[in-house]
Amino acid sequence: MMDHTDRHFRYFMRQITKKTLLYTEMVTSAAILHGDKERLLGFSPEEKPLVLQVGGDNPVQLAECTRIASDMGYDEINLNVGCPSSRVQDGNFGACLMTKPYKVADCVAAMIAEANIPVSVKHRIGVDDIDSYEHMANFVSIVASAGCRIFNVHARKAWLKGLSPKENRDIPPLRYSDVHRLKAEFPHLFIEINGGFLNLEQVCTQLKSVDAVMIGRAAYDNPYIFAAADSLIYREKTEAPTRYQIVEAMFPYVDKWAAKGLKLNKITRHMLQLFAGQPGSRAWKQHLTEYSCREGASSQVLAQALALVPIKQLEAIH
Repeated sequence: MMDHTDRHFRYFMRQITKKTLLYTEMVTSAAILHGDKERLLGFSPEEKPLVLQVGGDNPVQLAECTRIASDMGYDEINLNVGCPSSRVQDGNFGACLMTKPYKVADCVAAMIAEANIPVSVKHRIGVDDIDSYEHMANFVSIVASAGCRIFNVHARKAWLKGLSPKENRDIPPLRYSDVHRLKAEFPHLFIEINGGFLNLEQVCTQLKSVDAVMIGRAAYDNPYIFAAADSLIYREKTEAPTRYQIVEAMFPYVDKWAAKGLKLNKITRHMLQLFAGQPGSRAWKQHLTEYSCREGASSQVLAQALALVPIKQLEAIH
C-alpha cells in the first residue's frame, strides 16, 4: 500500500506476526533502476519473508529488477497489474495492463528467466467493461502460459476512468465467487484472494476455497488482528504477543533510527492504530501525534504513551 507499507511499518508488523508474508509498497521499475536503492528497497532481515512489489511494462527493465530483488534477499517479486490510479495509467502499467495479457506474459517470462525467487502477479477481476469471469480466466491462462504460478486477485474490478483509487477499493462490488471459481478451474495455480477482509475468521473461511488471503487496509487500520495469525493460520505453537510486548519490542528499533536522525513520527505513524477499539486508544494516539514530531524524540515517547493506556489493557492478550 503506497505510503503505508514502508520498512518501518513492516518491522512493526513483525512484532505482531512472524510468519505472515509482507509486501513492500509498489515501486516502479524505473525508480528501482535509477533511484536510491537503499532508500527504496532497503529492509531489515527481521522483515522477512518479504515480497517486493513492482510496477512497469518493460520486460528488460522488469527482468533487471528481478535480479536486483533476488540479490538483495527478497523472497518473491510481485508485478502489480491491479493499481488503477491515473498516475500509474499514464506510465502504462497497473490495472490497464489487464487489457494486454500478452504484454503481461512477456514481462513475466522475462522476470522468470532472470529469477531464482518466485514471480507473482497481482490483478483485478476485470477493468471497465472487460469484466466477465471469462475475461479474467483468459488473462490468467495467458499469463500462466508464461510460467507464472502465483496470482493475487483483488475481487473487485477497476474503473480506469471516473473513480479514484480509494473509490476503486470500495464502490465496485466484491465478487468472491469469481476468485473461487478461478481456483477450482485452475487447481495447479496458487490463487490468493484480496478485498474487504477485516479479520482472521474471514480468512479461515476463505481458505476453504483458495490458497491464501491478502489483507490490506485492515492491517493498517487494526494491525493487532494479526496477533493470532501465527497460531491460527500457520499452526505455530506460540502465544499471541500482548500490545504492551509489541510496543516494548519496538524500543531498540526506534532508538536505532532516532540515533540516525530519523524523526520518530516516521515510525510511530504506523503504530497509532495498535490500540484501535480499546480503552486508552485516544490518549495513546494523541500523545504519539503531539510528541513524536519533536526533535530528539525517542522510545521514551512510546513509553510515556504506553503509560496512558489502562493497566488491564496492557495485560490483555486480545
